[in-house]
Amino acid sequence: MDEKSKPPEFDAWPLLGAEDCARPFVLHAPEGGWRAPIVYSSPHSGRCYPADFVREAAAPLSRLRASEDFAVDLLYAAVPKHGSPLLAAQRPRVWLDLNRAENELTAEMFDTPAPEWAATESERARAGLGVIPQFIGEGQPVYARLLRWHEARARIDAYWRPYHGALRSLLAEARRRFGAAVLIDCHSMPESAARAMTPLSLRQPDIILGDGEGSTCERLLTDTLERLFREAGLNVRRNRVYTGGFITRHYGLGGFGAHSIQIEINRRLYTSPHAYELTDGFLELRQVITGIVARLPELLAPLWRRARPLAAE
Repeated sequence: MDEKSKPPEFDAWPLLGAEDCARPFVLHAPEGGWRAPIVYSSPHSGRCYPADFVREAAAPLSRLRASEDFAVDLLYAAVPKHGSPLLAAQRPRVWLDLNRAENELTAEMFDTPAPEWAATESERARAGLGVIPQFIGEGQPVYARLLRWHEARARIDAYWRPYHGALRSLLAEARRRFGAAVLIDCHSMPESAARAMTPLSLRQPDIILGDGEGSTCERLLTDTLERLFREAGLNVRRNRVYTGGFITRHYGLGGFGAHSIQIEINRRLYTSPHAYELTDGFLELRQVITGIVARLPELLAPLWRRARPLAAE
């Protein structure tokens, strides 16, 4: 991608110790008011890497970024123009994973036994992939030292809780206005992950939709997104490996006016293979996503037309 076509936000990537890193999230409010009760969340696109974290890490910054949902918030940048809020994390996933339960932690990462508030026996925690990850990718440690429990508590209190507090408030506002809420959780996956799940004779997925095997939303949401992505020429799968993480499952009930779905985008569509650089595919994909975002309020309207708003707008 040439310099003229790069989005302006990209010039500041990544941010190390910048003043903006003090904020737990950025909320892009709907321009001109809510058009539909659709809330977009980008919990893994944070690019504010604390300078002390990078300095003390067991891996270089280029490796620390391996779990980052690179530029996903930029792909969805048009969301506010179409009447929906976009909530985007500031800190990176490798520092604090917002798509985990707040107390899901790996005991072996810390210098003393786990306190009562820590949940250390979940599958993710035992694998070193809790709210504060122990590993990057294939077992590479994030830290060169043991952490202290108060460090974990401070991150959770200052960043996890505000993000989820904002997300809950947005969903509550959607339900107040329309009687229902739809959460779209925005993610990306490395091409290596897509390739690993695909036989050589088949085309690897461009998009994976995760709805907890149909448990986190009504089929209209999944069916509509699949159709729109397919119309754009993209290969779509459902619930293959990525069935929806903590956010999708925690906020989606598959009915009762609460719907959620996770969208995983294959990063080969818009990034270079071996570096964190946007390709011309970024502009094409952003245009596709913008078109889908623009159509969803009308296509998903049956999800809230039969619901009754909790208060007048």
